[in-house]
Amino acid sequence: MTMRSLLILSALTVAMAEVTSHVTSHVSYAGARHPRPPTYPSHPTYHPHSDYPTPTCAANTKRPWCLEDSEYPTYEIKAAITAHLPKFLSLYADVADLNTELSVDHLKTLEDETYLCPSETAYVRPLRAQNTEGKWRVIVNNIKIDYKTYTQTTRTEECLKPGDSCPLVPVCYESKCLQKSIYHRFLVYDPYDQYFPFAIETFKLPASCNCLLGAFIIRK
Repeated sequence: MTMRSLLILSALTVAMAEVTSHVTSHVSYAGARHPRPPTYPSHPTYHPHSDYPTPTCAANTKRPWCLEDSEYPTYEIKAAITAHLPKFLSLYADVADLNTELSVDHLKTLEDETYLCPSETAYVRPLRAQNTEGKWRVIVNNIKIDYKTYTQTTRTEECLKPGDSCPLVPVCYESKCLQKSIYHRFLVYDPYDQYFPFAIETFKLPASCNCLLGAFIIRK
């Protein structure tokens, strides 16, 4: 090989090295400008439940509340109260038991009450009930902790024959038995809330059975 050939070969080798170096640095730089985003392990996100499935006790009643419940979470409620006692007591004080021994002054027994329309009156302590949004909730009731029993009592009155004429009103008057309701606040237990499993919610309950009188004309 002549000296001229050696010089040409050396020049080609240097040129190829420069090109390779340029391509390599360009690729590395491009990779630095557009790095692959890092990946992190996923963690479950807590989403509190806004409602519960219909409880088993609902199948045994036509009312939107249960007075008996074989699946009532007594143990879980006691544990939650113990863990959050100060905050629980502040809520419970807002809905503590009403003095509902008698609904009218000077009565000795419940049977002494007289109404224009036939109705059924009771003082109840529901264990579960549907709130104003139609969702079933667990009511804190009959929970005993350290010689203290936490209960919530309310008075209900249901028309036995809603829409019928008032039996004690003369037939010359247009009348009708009308069911009226009241909005009652209960302290409820929410097993899905991991931070504070208690809240006060509103429930619509039958409050009275009224006699509605229509317009009438006195004829001479």
